[in-house]
Amino acid sequence: MPFTDRDQAAYQLAAALSAYQGKHPLVLAIPRGAVPMGRIIADALGGELDVLLVRKLPAPFNPEYAIGSVDESGWTYVSDLAAAAGATPEYAEQEKQRQLVTIRRRRAEYTPLHPPIDPSGRIVIVVDDGLATGATMISALHGLRERKPAKLVCAVPVAPPDTLERVRQYADDVVCLETPYNFQAVGQFYHDFPQVEDEAVVEVLRR
Repeated sequence: MPFTDRDQAAYQLAAALSAYQGKHPLVLAIPRGAVPMGRIIADALGGELDVLLVRKLPAPFNPEYAIGSVDESGWTYVSDLAAAAGATPEYAEQEKQRQLVTIRRRRAEYTPLHPPIDPSGRIVIVVDDGLATGATMISALHGLRERKPAKLVCAVPVAPPDTLERVRQYADDVVCLETPYNFQAVGQFYHDFPQVEDEAVVEVLRR
């Protein structure tokens, strides 16, 4: 198994991202699982941490499978496979609105004392604990590109090769530690992979 837990994966990612050390990168973590990882990486690189609020659009009969995703601005990515998974355009729109409610609630909970940190002109490193379909990361990177970062980096511990190729076109640099072909779910590559709760995210961001 490649990783003991998210912390170990984060330290390994920080080492792989050492080219950005001392350049004060903005590390944007996708909640919830990646936020503790983002803190480790931001501290190791001498950067700044914030959350990037993106939500997957789950398939109608399989909530773990993403048919697309939506970012904080409302920009939506819908996969070519959405219809095959049973998602109609009406379903995708309803799910988008439902996820935007969660995004707004989380922003109010997570960063009540400051708005999102402006990525314009910054080296921006987007961190997640792994990619499956890549839908969430695609929305994240697309939304950030509109805000004109100096460089946009995707950093994840694990992703299947075909997903990584899909995501690569949206980033200037992609750092991924493991690209297994026998991919079923992100959690299979961690020995310890507990759910991260909202309270833990708030605590990390306070620090």
